[in-house]
This record gives sequence, C-alpha cells and structure tokens, in this order.
Amino acid sequence: MQEVIEGVLSKVLKTPVSIYGCGRTDAQVHASQYFFHADLEDTYDFDLLSRLNRNLPTDIAIFDILPMHHNAHARFDAVQRTYDYFIHRRKDPFLAGKSAYYPDGDFDLSRMQTAVDLLPQYDDYYAFCRSPDKFEHTICRVSAAHLQISENGERLHFQISANRFLSGMIRIIVGRLLEVGAGQMSVEAFEHHLRDKQTPRTITGAHPQGLYLSKIVYPYIDLPQRMAFAIRYV
Repeated sequence: MQEVIEGVLSKVLKTPVSIYGCGRTDAQVHASQYFFHADLEDTYDFDLLSRLNRNLPTDIAIFDILPMHHNAHARFDAVQRTYDYFIHRRKDPFLAGKSAYYPDGDFDLSRMQTAVDLLPQYDDYYAFCRSPDKFEHTICRVSAAHLQISENGERLHFQISANRFLSGMIRIIVGRLLEVGAGQMSVEAFEHHLRDKQTPRTITGAHPQGLYLSKIVYPYIDLPQRMAFAIRYV
C-alpha cells in the first residue's frame, strides 16, 4: 500500500514524495482507518483529495487530508490502536476475503468470553508474539477487549484496544480463543500463557482475512471508526 500511495502522490504533485504510516499489517489484513504523514514542501492549488482518489486503485481510499504541526509523526505519536476481527461460520461469498471463515465444530462461546475478559488484566504479551525476542519489551497496555456474537451464533466479532501491539499478536490471540472455544485449550491454560509468559510450542495464528486495523488515537486526533458495516455484521 505504501508504495502505491507514494507513487500516486509523486505523480499528482510531480515530485518524489515519501510517506510514513502508522504501522504495518500482514498480507491480506485490512485497515479501515489508517494514518500516514508526508512532508510537502510546496503548496498546491487543486483538490488533492479528489485527485488522489481518482488515481488510486479501488481497494485504497483517502478519507481526508489534515494539516499537522511540523513534528507530528503518524507512527510514534499514536497512543492507542484498535483492531477488529470478524469470523463467519456459514459460507458466504459476500464475506470472502473480508471475514475469516471457520465452519468446523461448535464453539463454547462462554469459555471464549471468559478468556477475552482476562486480556485487560495482563500487560505482558510475550507468549502471544511471533518473534518476542526482537522487541525491547513485550508490554502492551490492553485497555479493552470485547467479544460479540450474532443472535444465530454464526458470526463473531472480537475487538481489542491497546497502546501497542506485537507482531502477529492479535491473530495469535484469536487463534488461541478459537482453541478455547473448541475445547482444545482450557481457560486456565490460556491464562497460564499470559501469567507466566511461556511461549507455546506451536503458534498458530487465525486467518489474516478477518483482521482490521480500525482506529488510531493521537493526542491531537481522535476520529470515529469508519466501519459502518460492522454494526450490521452481528
């Protein structure tokens, strides 16, 4: 995405432009709210927003352009990030690529909810990171974690907010929650990983298609989420 946006910006402004994003996502992971900043030396006298959207591919949209103070940084200034993860359990072609499909087995949703409620009680996510040793520390302040289930039980919506996330962290958490729901892991074992910071022998992350970076909060910006379809999802 970064390369595409930089190419279009450079083309429209007729000068090389580099952008700095609020973070990176895995392949097939979505972002419904994403910030980047660019330092532009020259002013422009045309509708830059409209021109960018006309030139960008259909799967990338620029919602707004906000002037910032000189030292603002899209990545390092963020104080909270929120991710949403969507699961559907009945095959639906309209959700293909936009939600994770898990058709097999019955999930104990009560056990899953109990495990979700544990997340804000701990702040070291060493055991839920793909490569924990490459980080200076694995402390993540989880401020909220929720699990919503549709009335017919066919769709699940997991949401988590924290000051930072580690590589693969949310997909690993969701993968473990699914194991808890399927009876392959107890809630006690799930909490053991959080409490004792013990990395499991095998780490299986949930499918990437269900994950969305959905909200970024800065000390000077707090815009509402743009995931209107999420309300209809459950």
